[in-house]
Amino acid sequence: MTHTDELAYGLPAWREKLWNAAVEGDEYAAADAALAALDSGIPLETLLLEVVAPVQGRVGSEWEANRLTVAQEHAATAVNERVLAAVAHHPVARAAASGPPAGRIAVACIDGEWHAMPARILAEVLRLRGWRVDYLGAQVPTPHLIAHLHRTACDLVALSSSIPVRLPAAHAAITACQATGTPVMAGGAAFGPDGRYARLLGADAWAPDGGAAADRLASGPLPRPPAPRQAVDDLPHLDDQEYTMVSRSARRLVRDVMSGLEERVPAMAAYTPQQRRHTAEDIAHIVDFLAAALYVDDPELFGRFLGWTAGVLVARGVPAGTLLPALDLLGGRLEDFPRAVAMIAQGRDAVRAASPEHPGKTA
Repeated sequence: MTHTDELAYGLPAWREKLWNAAVEGDEYAAADAALAALDSGIPLETLLLEVVAPVQGRVGSEWEANRLTVAQEHAATAVNERVLAAVAHHPVARAAASGPPAGRIAVACIDGEWHAMPARILAEVLRLRGWRVDYLGAQVPTPHLIAHLHRTACDLVALSSSIPVRLPAAHAAITACQATGTPVMAGGAAFGPDGRYARLLGADAWAPDGGAAADRLASGPLPRPPAPRQAVDDLPHLDDQEYTMVSRSARRLVRDVMSGLEERVPAMAAYTPQQRRHTAEDIAHIVDFLAAALYVDDPELFGRFLGWTAGVLVARGVPAGTLLPALDLLGGRLEDFPRAVAMIAQGRDAVRAASPEHPGKTA
């Protein structure tokens, strides 16, 4: 959409109205604003992609910057979900669903993925484009997804994931869907800004957002999936077993790092139970992202996560350098895993680059 189109539709003002209602937790004001926008002539697809989606993105950004609490972030997300439900019953949406379907598509989040908003927006955009959509929601176990495909004979599957730690599960889901003869389109931040992990994991197509996904499907059917294959055929680096060993020993690694931190960081003796729990959760996230990076063999994935984590800590008044002792301890326990050691080194660089108290890279 051009700048002129934005001004013509008054999108900045509508985004601000929806934002104010969302952060106030006022679902009625939010729904009224969205319906008023439609009545003013804004196309429903434009409302979804250029108003609701950016507002939801801002919710996440404001939480990262510590300007929204977790409770406010959850409340605002719930408001935006209510908006989607309200506009889905608008006459424009009903009219789009009344014609012959362009095909049948299942839209689902990867098992373990609870960020459902991108998938829900995609589902509504596809309905507007004439598709019959089976929206399966968040955290869909792969066996349940496959059972749905056998029961309904969908033409294709759209899989959504926002968190890269779900990439191994995404790979299993992609492979299982394709084994039924169903092509798979992948989308969401988990697959990388350019869809690199979707291609790596064998998805038949990738799209950055709902509009691009609908455009891709309008251009022609997805290719039929290749013959069934094993994960190691796609990712021969898994032969070194580093991913398997790290993922299977994740709990022990967290315990070992916590124990080492208690010896290295005297201030931990005064931590409250809540502080200790948060520290353990942070270490668990580090281990999970390291495992995901090992799975796709991309050190940048781990570095991006740690750079993001460092920024979140700094926004909360916590020195990002507090991550470094945990990385040192984790690296010491994985010294026999060369890929993991190299990724942890890149992670240290990312933390230092994001840390005012530790500028520059490691030696």
